[in-house]
Amino acid sequence: MIAIIGAGKMGEALLAGMLAKGHAPEDVLVTEPREEHAAELRRRHGVGTVGAAEAAKRAETLLLALKPQDMPALLDEISPHMSADRLVISVAAGITTAVLERHLPAGVPVVRAMPNTPALMGQGMTAVSGGAHAGPEHLDRAEELLASVGEVIRVGEQHMDTVTAISGSGPAYFYFIAETMIEAGVAMGMPRATAQKLVGQTVTGAAAMLTGSGEHPVVLREAVTSPGGTTAAALRELERHGVRTAFTDAIEAARDRSSALSGE
Repeated sequence: MIAIIGAGKMGEALLAGMLAKGHAPEDVLVTEPREEHAAELRRRHGVGTVGAAEAAKRAETLLLALKPQDMPALLDEISPHMSADRLVISVAAGITTAVLERHLPAGVPVVRAMPNTPALMGQGMTAVSGGAHAGPEHLDRAEELLASVGEVIRVGEQHMDTVTAISGSGPAYFYFIAETMIEAGVAMGMPRATAQKLVGQTVTGAAAMLTGSGEHPVVLREAVTSPGGTTAAALRELERHGVRTAFTDAIEAARDRSSALSGE
């Protein structure tokens, strides 16, 4: 039995992905305090909805999809019902495995995961790392579940704040770029729908080239950049305005905020 505690956008994306990959609805429990939403989950997905304590009693694997500030209270609620034969998977940003373990009985295996919002489209990128009591079998189990919404990679926990900054927050950076490109097109007189179509497919195609070609981004960029051409002129302006440095600083700020969350 699998329990998803927290059925917000990410929790429901994971639920839908698991069901699409063949998990039977009767083998999945969901905790959702809003009764209207809980009823909708039962209707749409055919799963059972229960309280957090009941989910902890019945499920062998608990996937915690809550906001970081809600995690301590939830862990204290489920802790009396947990034991070392369970698996806890947390997708809360900034919450370390050590923090999770302090709120749970000794020996409970914990896996920390950081997905991103493209999981809603089955195109997520998730990194996982194991706590003190998580063995290869626990990481395998976490990967199996999280692969239902995209790609999964294992990293050392010392890298998880950087993962949060790069892939967890990363979609927002690309949306920011896309927004800027669309608005530039509109400012130049192009219909917004046309600009959005051009930008959307360009981003999709560029991503496919990056993941499918095996080439370094520098090689792909140079293939588009003719000497003295339009792309060279645009890139020169980006460098003049310090865009590369700004992005590096932004990613470092996101990493530092993720690290700070673990101490709040």
